[in-house]
Amino acid sequence: MTPMSDVMTLLLCFFMLTSTFLQPEPIKVNTPSSVSEVKVPENNVLNILIGPDGKIFLGTDNKNDMNSMLATMTDKFGITLSKAQIKNFKEESMVGAPLNKMSDYLSLDTEKMAEAIKTLGIPTDSIDGGKSEFQEWVQAAVDANPDIKLAIKCDATTPYKVVKTVMSELQDMNQNRYQLITNLKTSSED
Repeated sequence: MTPMSDVMTLLLCFFMLTSTFLQPEPIKVNTPSSVSEVKVPENNVLNILIGPDGKIFLGTDNKNDMNSMLATMTDKFGITLSKAQIKNFKEESMVGAPLNKMSDYLSLDTEKMAEAIKTLGIPTDSIDGGKSEFQEWVQAAVDANPDIKLAIKCDATTPYKVVKTVMSELQDMNQNRYQLITNLKTSSED
């Protein structure tokens, strides 16, 4: 019995040390199915999450890139954040608040932030006839990490119009290489 418990302990330690953890997402997304088996890279990826209601969120696994994105955006638009607000941003896995509500959003408690982000989202309206906030965030991510890859993850029930808007916004920025995150279609779905 002792050797069996030793082996179980070793296996448990092995799986705990080699596993990767998923970043929490602000909303639940059920991706559509496809037959493509191409894997999305695990590192240096800017995830563009589109909810069923059309709300857009951005995030990357690299916290330094996220901090650099925030610094770029706050400098560019003259937004001043307190140390507590910056700390709250560092704990978030995705950006999902418009710039005009960013300060108020980051001032909330952690539990209230999780609820508030579901009602927000990054706007795709152009700012003064130029780039949209979405494009500015993507540009800040590319400036922070030129090797970053783009991946779009949307819900199966998301209106096509919203996904097309995101793709058009990326195309306007000459960001024509991105991956669509889907589930692998099983034989029972045919």
